[in-house]
Amino acid sequence: MKPIPYINLKLQHKEIKRELLAAIGRVLDNSNFILGDEVNKFETTLASYCAAKYAVGVNSGTDALFLSLKACGIGPGDEVITAPNSFLATVSVIVAAGAKPVFVDTGADLNINPDLIEEKVTNKTRAIIPVHLTGRPAAMGPILRIARKYGLHVIEDAAQAIGAEYKGQKVGTFGATGCFSLHPLKTLNACGDAGAITTSNQRLCRTLMQMRNIGLKNRDEADIWGYNSRLDTVQAAVLLVKFKYLDAWTEERRKKARYYLEHLRGIVVLPVERKYEKCVYHTFVIQAEQRDKLQSYLEQQGIGTRIHYPIPLHLQKACRPFKFKKGDFPVCEKQAEMILSLPMYHGLTEEQQALIVKKIRNFYGN
Repeated sequence: MKPIPYINLKLQHKEIKRELLAAIGRVLDNSNFILGDEVNKFETTLASYCAAKYAVGVNSGTDALFLSLKACGIGPGDEVITAPNSFLATVSVIVAAGAKPVFVDTGADLNINPDLIEEKVTNKTRAIIPVHLTGRPAAMGPILRIARKYGLHVIEDAAQAIGAEYKGQKVGTFGATGCFSLHPLKTLNACGDAGAITTSNQRLCRTLMQMRNIGLKNRDEADIWGYNSRLDTVQAAVLLVKFKYLDAWTEERRKKARYYLEHLRGIVVLPVERKYEKCVYHTFVIQAEQRDKLQSYLEQQGIGTRIHYPIPLHLQKACRPFKFKKGDFPVCEKQAEMILSLPMYHGLTEEQQALIVKKIRNFYGN
């Protein structure tokens, strides 16, 4: 059998290439490349899909988080609570805004442990950024209760989780804003960098619209200082094509997840989807003993895997000024030694999954 790559974007694009080229061609024909009609249509489509009042297209998921912090007035002297096991961008935006990251250890679900949040709240705390890691919703009920008790902003990092639900409500609609990455590796993916913010707060939406466009109120006036963080019209056109397939692609991922869950039970630690959750499985992450040896073995068998993420944020060199140390967040640190992301994408066949499962079972002598 041919090697099984960790990701296969070519396969996704092969099936819809004509539609994508036609959509891009329409943008070329009208040449409205900056904040064109497709951007507005995409924002309307995303807001409707998430059941939010508004959506704002920006140039990346990172900027979605950064602009949300700035629009909520968070800056120097403030503290923002988040988890230490996310992608670097989650914390880089806190530091870029001038605030201090405050970490809370993770739970068994790889998301922030809500039972540990309240003890980290101080008079400097201004916001919580829960990360819906792997496409699994964080425990938004208790997180929101803490936020309301202390008057904190909740900014959802939904970069990996478009379409995920917590108790029937889509992520990105619980907090002040929901921040989505539309990077090529995400489940709804542009052909380049892209991102979006959802909100139901009209004032925040207006501020975000200006912030992403250099602060401009109109062509000649600016009420605030802003940034150049617009969603390109070409990328919006691409995203509109892919949006038509998002639910079908998501259900396909969920079907593949069920296959892994059924056939790897008792072999490795598997994600658990609670009855009140809908996970979209941006990544399918197992926790495995002898993880590094398993990854090496699978690589030798032609099976690609990834580790998301091998070095927790508090142990990154960039975090040294905040004086975190090994042992500060033991659950996260242990998980970082065991996590392994298996192939999970549109077009991955059951035959390929069967081989992946077989090789994992063989490694453990099953």
